[in-house]
Amino acid sequence: MTGSRTISSSLGRETIERIATRAGFEVHWEDANKRTHRVKSETLATLLAALGLPCGTADEAKQTLAMLDAEHAAQTLPPLVTAECHRATALPAAACRAGDAYRIELESGGIVEGRLGVPKGESALLAPVAEPGYHMLEIGERRVCLAVAPPRCYTVDDACLAPRASADGKPTRRSNADAPRAASIWGIGAQLYGLRRAGDGGIGDFTALASFARHSAQAGADAVAISPTHAMFSADPRKFSPYAPSSRLFLNVAHIDPSAVLGMQAVEAALDAVATTGTGSPRERWAALEALPLIDWPDALGLRLAVLRALYERFCAHERTAAAPLAREFDTFCSQGGRALEDHARFEAIDAIERASQGVGHWRDWPAALTDPRRPEVEAFAREHRHEVDFHLFLQWLAAKGMTDAQSAARAAGMAIGLVADLAVGCDGAGSHAWSYPDDMLRSVSVGAPPDLFNQAGQAWGLTTFSPRAMRMQGFGAFIDMLRASFAHGGGLRIDHVLGLQRLWLVPEGASAADGAYLRYPMSDLLRLIALESMRHRAIVIGEDLGTVPEGFRERLARHGLLGISVLWFERSEDGGSFKPPAQYSRAALATTTTHDLPTVAGWWSGNDIVWRDRIGQTAPRADGRDPVALANAERAADRHALWRTFQHAGVAAPGVSAPPKDHAPVDEALAFVASTPAPLALYPLEDLLGLPDQPNLPGSIDEHPNWRRRLTAPVDALFDGGVLSDRLLAVSSRRAPVARPRQGPPSKPSRTP
Repeated sequence: MTGSRTISSSLGRETIERIATRAGFEVHWEDANKRTHRVKSETLATLLAALGLPCGTADEAKQTLAMLDAEHAAQTLPPLVTAECHRATALPAAACRAGDAYRIELESGGIVEGRLGVPKGESALLAPVAEPGYHMLEIGERRVCLAVAPPRCYTVDDACLAPRASADGKPTRRSNADAPRAASIWGIGAQLYGLRRAGDGGIGDFTALASFARHSAQAGADAVAISPTHAMFSADPRKFSPYAPSSRLFLNVAHIDPSAVLGMQAVEAALDAVATTGTGSPRERWAALEALPLIDWPDALGLRLAVLRALYERFCAHERTAAAPLAREFDTFCSQGGRALEDHARFEAIDAIERASQGVGHWRDWPAALTDPRRPEVEAFAREHRHEVDFHLFLQWLAAKGMTDAQSAARAAGMAIGLVADLAVGCDGAGSHAWSYPDDMLRSVSVGAPPDLFNQAGQAWGLTTFSPRAMRMQGFGAFIDMLRASFAHGGGLRIDHVLGLQRLWLVPEGASAADGAYLRYPMSDLLRLIALESMRHRAIVIGEDLGTVPEGFRERLARHGLLGISVLWFERSEDGGSFKPPAQYSRAALATTTTHDLPTVAGWWSGNDIVWRDRIGQTAPRADGRDPVALANAERAADRHALWRTFQHAGVAAPGVSAPPKDHAPVDEALAFVASTPAPLALYPLEDLLGLPDQPNLPGSIDEHPNWRRRLTAPVDALFDGGVLSDRLLAVSSRRAPVARPRQGPPSKPSRTP
């Protein structure tokens, strides 16, 4: 920050703030306590440079302002214009005139023609278009994409009324008369990596997920929400947080079941072919890793990749040379994946070589000729290392088959929704996504959150994401690619930190998380594109809307059919002294007991989260000298009694009985309470269904807490074989409005591609 402080001092604050405002930054922002803050000039200057808008000197500032003015006044249309069905679309006044003739080539092949209307003093208006899709708009010599969205996303009601297979395998549709007034279904939230099955080698895989989905459906669930499955760094297994991926376009190869495609016999032969390292044979190591209570990511992933590489060599020797059906399927997958898939495989290959030979951990530090995926040197690398690049294509093929099979299993078992994928808010700037889309991503900044009631120092997550300016200039292509990849393998999508659709808190690299600024995003365009892709993929959308929420934000989500999230711990009265009754929960939000970043019911009730935060140094001393841990425990004790009273008033806890002690959490009551809400979808985290005390992730920690490493103690099949899980699933299922449907039969096959 020293350099930016020196540079920006040559300009007045007013000039920098003017440029920042034009670029979409909020110069002033309001914190959770309603206090207004003014962003430092140094911070704005650094962030502007990250957007390609330098203003370090007077000349740079002048040129940047001139460029922004020229873009605003340009007599051209952007590459993509979004619209909504049955609503007139405003076009830039500078680019269009009243009476201009236009022609729309509809995606379906139809033609719409007309002339622009321009009400006095307003932008040019394009007449309403009834058909959603990506159409081609032609005005004079200009041709742009017109993305016409439906009024809302695909919803839970849509999913419950959609055709599904009956017992005889024929598609059926429930009549509106038979359907509940509003769907009221439930699902389970599971950490994919934590699922167990015999032979998994120490990491939860897609085969375990398919089994979990079948069992969940048979218990009455209509959805399984899973942790992110984004592609990580195969050359660096120490990076395993699912919310800090290498790419949001592809899948985590750690979740591949090596036996799913080529068979267990081939896996056993591959284990025998793997070179022995350390103590024990590869088979012994595989079994030992499987028995661990915590995932040993470096060892487990290293051994899995060695097995997969041996399988790949077998595949090349036997399947590809014989042009077998699997080989043809693989070739088709690679062809359909196109440039983006090839780029990812090339990145993985280069990354592995650079880490092994040079110890380089970021693509910016590679040889300059390899830092741009479009350079001829990268093409030459791919030719020279074709076998290695194809290995990473092979891994993505296996991963995609695994995810597809898991969703098919869920739908075949009768789920209305099936898998709900999780879209991380950003990606690691050192990863494949940032390398493959260099013109679309922000550089030298971190996405995060400003100081709030729960994180007084603010947060910097070490992630990057799309530049809103690049989005507009490049027709939202990278964003659409990401949406399609996210919707490809499931019936729903959870968008982490959905607040980023309106604005994101950006922190310059190396700066304090508090020294950031909000950057606005084109929310209307993004919501329309999400709705369009949601309907095309017939998948619901959930937005994680926790934190400092701008006024009116949740209402906008609801209008577009995105569900918010109502978490038990946060649903309080305005004074914070009591908890809301079930009837006051939003009908436009999913209801749940907790999230992966928050305490479980057992952990919250016992104060386990307070113990953990104090243990790893997250308890800040108080200025008044009082013991912060004692105060936190006293506050929790009051909250326990308040929550218990709310349970009693809701009829899920016995009246006239005192709150249970700390070591006897009312898990059943909490689950029943959430089940009693009017939310269209109730989601029960598996940790709460099992009464576990530990949460999957403790924000603000890395190695101090075993984040993203905990495994279930029993295999999936055993979990559902009677016992506490079966009892709790039966109880919560009986409290949700019944949605009659067959539970067996072949899966429906909704289109997954536009």
